Amino acid sequence: MPGKRRLLILAGDGIGPESMRQVRRVIDWLSRNRAVDFDIEEGLVGGAAYDVHGTPLTDATLDRAMRADAVLFGAVGGPKWDSVPFAKKPERGLLRLRKDLDLFANLRPAFLFDALLDASTLKPEIVRGLDLLIVRELTGGVYFGLPRGIETLPDGSRRGVNTQVYTTAEIDRVARVAFELAGKRRGKLCSVEKANVMESGQLWREEVQKLHDSSYPRIELSHMYADNCAMQLVRAPKQFDVILTDNLFGDLLSDCAAMLTGSLGMLPSASLGQADGSGRRRALYEPVHGSAPDIAGKDIANPLATVLSFAMMLRYSFDLEEDARLVERAVEAALNAGIRTADIMQPGKTPVSTTGMGDAVLRELDRLSAEPT
Repeated sequence: MPGKRRLLILAGDGIGPESMRQVRRVIDWLSRNRAVDFDIEEGLVGGAAYDVHGTPLTDATLDRAMRADAVLFGAVGGPKWDSVPFAKKPERGLLRLRKDLDLFANLRPAFLFDALLDASTLKPEIVRGLDLLIVRELTGGVYFGLPRGIETLPDGSRRGVNTQVYTTAEIDRVARVAFELAGKRRGKLCSVEKANVMESGQLWREEVQKLHDSSYPRIELSHMYADNCAMQLVRAPKQFDVILTDNLFGDLLSDCAAMLTGSLGMLPSASLGQADGSGRRRALYEPVHGSAPDIAGKDIANPLATVLSFAMMLRYSFDLEEDARLVERAVEAALNAGIRTADIMQPGKTPVSTTGMGDAVLRELDRLSAEPT
């Protein structure tokens, strides 16, 4: 990519800022050692933005996100803002970013480092070698459909309404992303819905099948109901390569898949928009874990999910596969060396702080970069 890469960092609330500090150290290392440079801006989001501006995302910050080549996001929310009006809650800042940047495709990998095999609650033979990817539609479905709201009925009782709705265009564009990614992996795609009881699920299944038949016949396509998929994820997760699903089911299934790996603190994610004429996509990268306010500021959080989200950014937004893989190898090497934060601590391993894990990743980057090619 010619010129400097424009990166907006929104560290957010809770453990977001302290995890992001370790990513900044990795960025600085890449600038010194790999000539990978970024034009970096920082902004407030979530509760941090509400405290200063009275809104979880200002128009100015949104405009900077629109102009950035990628957004690296930390986490938002916490009990401090529980009494804030719903429209001003920290999480609304993230939802607005997703919606206004039209980040319709959420990529949630679930992979297991060999060093953390015993951290999973499932038997080793079930999860050893786990490597699957969930592609979740992110800007449609029940979280955004209209009508929605809470109303008082004539008899004084109340009713809550949310609408599950999808169009052909919404299904087609996220399915294309999933098919393309499956083509770069093991060539298998499982499309997940509830076509047996939901008309939106029936439409989803029909449109995915139609797209497969017309454009991706070499991809092995299967269909599965969402409840069965949840069961299969804990029964035989390695049967899956890429899972494609809607916003609601993707929310549930991706967290289920994440825990197969033993810790939410280890998993990254990417949210991608439509490619423009130059191939550029708006994109936001964030760790799967939340803001963890109970441990915020204690320098004990696991920063690896944020570091791995940055590696995804190198791969998907900047086509820097070699650098992305280098960062991932450094993380894996640190784990193989027995370095552990509290959430993934195991007997006989070396406990470290958030900063200590950053130190370990940088040491491994130095070591790996010094190895002969």
